[in-house]
Amino acid sequence: MDNNSLYRNHGNYRKLHSYQKAEAIYDITCFFCERFLKRGDRTIDQMVQAARSGKQNIIEGCKASATSAETEIKLVNVAKASLHELWADYEDYLRKISYTDPVKGRLWETDSAEAKKMYELGCVHNDAAFYMKIVMTRPPETIANIAICLLRGVDYLLFRQLQSLEKKFLAEGGMRERMTRLRTEERNRQNNSRQSPASSSSSSSDDDLKT
Repeated sequence: MDNNSLYRNHGNYRKLHSYQKAEAIYDITCFFCERFLKRGDRTIDQMVQAARSGKQNIIEGCKASATSAETEIKLVNVAKASLHELWADYEDYLRKISYTDPVKGRLWETDSAEAKKMYELGCVHNDAAFYMKIVMTRPPETIANIAICLLRGVDYLLFRQLQSLEKKFLAEGGMRERMTRLRTEERNRQNNSRQSPASSSSSSSDDDLKT
């Protein structure tokens, strides 16, 4: 950040792993809802909107960072909450299936072979296109579990992002603190510039008297 500027440099949200994974989750959710949920089911709108909110609030938070650290933190937290809501929807889907078919409706435990494989892929791949190639050939129960694994990953990334933003805010302050600091520095600069000619004149007069 330029210490002499009122505005902070905002980052490129497209480079954030949290955004890249949120984008993949949004695409997967749109595909899942269109392909496997009944038309007219209100859950479709809820899931798609939750996925979109997660993605969009990361974008808005990144852009807001130029002027407001508080707003950035708030929006990233909204993104996290929206994706948690989506996470619960996928778990609900599996739970309903498990009542009649426990095998198909099984939620992958975090230490299961399937989940571990997804976490390995998640450490290497963030692009939506990669995951879409996988889900297009999988049954809905598997897609729901894939989405949940990605949601666990992005939830952790957003948690780390919030921790980083908190530290940055405590160290640098927000817009009000920067405004106060810059006003104080400008006043001091103006006062020093006014005093400089007087000091030079006084110094010259002293020299004349000595002569």
